[in-house]
Amino acid sequence: MAGGEQSSNASLSAPVDPFEPRVALASLSGAADAEWARAASEFAGCAFLGGIALDEATRDAARDLVARDREEFLPDDPVAFVDAQLTALADTPIRAAMNVRSATLDPIREVAGVCADHDALLELNAHCRQAEMCAAGAGETLLRDPERLREQVRVATEAGATVSVKVRTEVDDVDLPTLAPRVVDAGASVLHVDAMDSESVVGDVVDSCDAFVVANNGVRDRETVEEYLDLGADAVSVGRPSDDPRVLRRVRRATDDWFARRASNDADRSTRPDARATEGR
Repeated sequence: MAGGEQSSNASLSAPVDPFEPRVALASLSGAADAEWARAASEFAGCAFLGGIALDEATRDAARDLVARDREEFLPDDPVAFVDAQLTALADTPIRAAMNVRSATLDPIREVAGVCADHDALLELNAHCRQAEMCAAGAGETLLRDPERLREQVRVATEAGATVSVKVRTEVDDVDLPTLAPRVVDAGASVLHVDAMDSESVVGDVVDSCDAFVVANNGVRDRETVEEYLDLGADAVSVGRPSDDPRVLRRVRRATDDWFARRASNDADRSTRPDARATEGR
């Protein structure tokens, strides 16, 4: 949905208010918490905290990941942790979002209600490619099982949350432009696309469905920002350098400039004589 127009086709989708600036912070397991979001709030309009493993299968997978020296959030009570993190951002001028991983529905339903109470986005993780998380039935395995992913979206939406789904390109036997409208029809309002090395797929996803599309991967500078926005993305997100003010400042400036140019071009077109004549017919 280029330019942040709101969905009208998806039967369950709640329209998402475009965040400003159109820069998001992408979740980093074990690092993306409220403090991290607050530190970057002058540069970004949205922060995806997490990811948080919600059920026993994904929490066991997270423990296995920690055992091989990966960072993970493993609070005693994941839902209480989500509530506390979102509460900590209540006075920060940034749209909060929470990235979660689960193989079962009940924890998604519960945490979706918490996100709804905080007016935060709930992001379902269909993106993680770590073997332990995939074996648990979460992460990118959901891309190969669209009905399970759609059911997660439906449950979260019915609990009152505005739902984002984090996806990736270059997954064998998965065609994102075909999958995207099915996920949106189930209720997703936002698609957060990790383009990997297939940037053009972002444009294909934009064309395939009516969703707010956030483009991710390699966003570092003006060139990468303009590439994704020219493809039709509504926003860009910064991953690993999200704690580097120099990168965030460059991305924020480039994003603001791109949307300012588009607004100026739209204004110019609306004042041309041929445009005014057409409007008067």
